[in-house]
Parts: sequence; structure tokens; C-alpha cells
Amino acid sequence: MNVLKIATAGSVDDGKSTLIGRLLYDTKSLTDDKLEAIEEKSKQRGFDYLDFSLATDGLVAEREQGITIDVAHIYFSTRKKSFIIADTPGHIEYTRNMVTGASTAQASIVLIDARNGVVEQTYRHFFINNLLRIKDVVIAINKMDLVDFSEEKYNIIKGEIEYLASKSEYKNQNLTFIPLSALKGDNVVSASENMPWYKGETLMHHLERLDAEDVQEETQVRFPVQTVIRPKTEEYHDFRGYAGKIYGGDLEIGDEVSVLPSQTKSKIKSIHFFNEEFAKAKSGSSVTITLEDNVNVSRGDMLVKVAEEPTITKQINATICWMDKEPLQASQKYYIKHGVNDAQAKITQLNTIIKTDFSGKIENPSALELNQIGDIQLKLSKPLLVDAYNQNKSNGSFILINPKTNNTVGVGFIR
Repeated sequence: MNVLKIATAGSVDDGKSTLIGRLLYDTKSLTDDKLEAIEEKSKQRGFDYLDFSLATDGLVAEREQGITIDVAHIYFSTRKKSFIIADTPGHIEYTRNMVTGASTAQASIVLIDARNGVVEQTYRHFFINNLLRIKDVVIAINKMDLVDFSEEKYNIIKGEIEYLASKSEYKNQNLTFIPLSALKGDNVVSASENMPWYKGETLMHHLERLDAEDVQEETQVRFPVQTVIRPKTEEYHDFRGYAGKIYGGDLEIGDEVSVLPSQTKSKIKSIHFFNEEFAKAKSGSSVTITLEDNVNVSRGDMLVKVAEEPTITKQINATICWMDKEPLQASQKYYIKHGVNDAQAKITQLNTIIKTDFSGKIENPSALELNQIGDIQLKLSKPLLVDAYNQNKSNGSFILINPKTNNTVGVGFIR
């Protein structure tokens, strides 16, 4: 069964946790004891309805304040598909949590309170979805019951988002607009009788229809070697395999590959998964590959198809989301972690701060503060094998680590 990874985003009190709780309830994914706990807690609070946000807000502080703070991952299935939903917080100070939750998502749900329309955090969340190049984005216009299921209100919000999308650099994004009420269940799993003017799909039907493979952009194949396997047993005396995960495209027996950074060429001899052999392995597969020639390959090297080599460089231009209380400034030094490789990195230039409402950039800033996004230049202590993020997500992203605290302080996207 296909597994679809989804991130949710929205401003405070837009109803993200309630929506996920409603999905769990309507798909009968809540256990009896969990449902009883939600019913009891809702009664204690004096509600005449079930507070579905209790299904996902796990921290004590979250339940007390009725907000989401940490990223919660929720797992559930229907008869057609399995889902992993990252419930990310809406407060501006938790933007880094939203980036973390959406970094592995294949699709995204951006919630908008129909009463408030597009607000500052909507701009920010929509911008991050574009920055991360999430291909399928659902604009869920929630709390339609509180605006009398108004088609006019729906169209106003839809128009604002479409205008934002026209200013985005990422043009391959699929936007789907769904008016709903998470609390009442309208257009979540079942079609709403209160909005006869809406002729589209329910949220659940749309998510089930998305193919996990379709929402991934096909690109050049990358196989970073995580470890070299040498069993040295009687049965596999001369076996030498290279284990890792395939990104971007597919690999099959007979493909001519180049080993980087040495640029030695060979052909794929066999593809192993545990104790089975396959003629072809798809993107996302963790496999062990053997080569026809006895070439020198070690951890950190990369296998790519001939004529599809990435850039080998010690200079990187990147867009970075800053995640540390201590600001980023030019000339500071960090560790860069890129796939299985790492190196020392120095910030040679802080070029701009990007305004997340698509209104432009602030040129030559002195620092990049917590949760701000900007363009920087990096100088590395050794060459890395990189792609631009818009060409290869897995090989075009990295993290920065503070060498003094070992904290992850930034996540970057190579340009």
C-alpha cells in the first residue's frame, strides 16, 4: 500500500489539530480508549462537541493552551492508502518546527480560517511550501460554518492565494482549494450538504487520489554510499557491495555509472536487498550495489549515471532558514552536513533577507535572526558533490551545525 507523507500548516487556531482529529475519527482510526478520553475531556471543559484536537496535541502545555508546539507525527490508514501526517505548529516563533515537519512531506495542507482570511503566517507557510518545492498543496479553507458557508468568502481567499502563487518562482505546484469545517465534518471525509455551490472533492478523497510517486519530481539519480559491505565468509568470500539509498531516479543492472569524486567508471553488476536480488531498483529504495570492476569506493563517495554528474565545489550559494537564537553573521564558522559527508564551512557573505510575503528582499543585512530566511555564500574546507535544490532535493539540501554547542542552527537549500 502506498504511503503518503503530508505536512499541515496554518496560523494559530486555524484548526490543524482539529482537522487531523476529525480525519482520524471519520476514518475510524481512533482506538476506543482514545475516543473515550476525548469524550471525557471534552465534557470536563464544558464542550457540547468532541474536541478532536486532543487526538494530536500530546504535550501537557499543548492541551492546556489549546495550541500546537511540537511537531507530532500521526499514522493512519484507509482501505486505499496509508498516511503519515506531520502536525506542525502555527506560531511564528515555531517556524523552524514547520520547516522540519515539511522537509520530508510529499504533499501539504495549508489551513486558513475563513473568518480571518489570509494572514501573515499564511504568507510564511505558503512561502515555505514553495521553498521546499512541495508539489501538491491543499488550501483548506476551514471554519466555513462560522461564515455561513459563504461562497463569496471562499472566492476572496482563493483569489488571494492564486495571486501569491503567481509571484512564486516554483511554477509546477498543484493547488487544490477545499472549503470545509473540521469541527462539523463538512467536506473532510463526507461531502457537505451545506455548500452545494462547491463541486470539488472532499479532502480525504483528494488525498487518497494522490499517488506518492506522482508527487515526487523525477530527476537525475544519486546514490551516496553509506557503507561498504565485505562479509568475508566462505559463501561470499570476494563480495564487495556498496550500501545506500537511491534518490532522484532508478538504477538497474547494466547501467554505466561514475564513482565520484574519483570519476572512475564501471557498470552495475547486481542489486541486492537483504537476501534477494533485483534487476532494477526505484528511487527511495535502500539497496546494496555491486560493480563489474574492482574499483575503489568508500563511504561518502557517490554513484551517478555517466553524463549526469553533480557539481564538485568548495563554494556554495544557498538559501537558508535560520533556526538558532544566536544570529547568523558573515565570517562565522560552522560544520556543514550534506548527506553522508561533512566539512567545515565559513559564511563568506550574507546577501539578503527574503520577505516571506513575496514582496522582495532586504539587501546586505548585518545578521539573520531566528526564523528568518536569507541568501548566503559559503566557503568549505573540502569539495562536496552537490546539486541545486530545484534540480535534486536530496542532494541540494544541507544543515549547519554550531561546533561549540552541536546544535543544528540552519537548514539550507543550494541554488
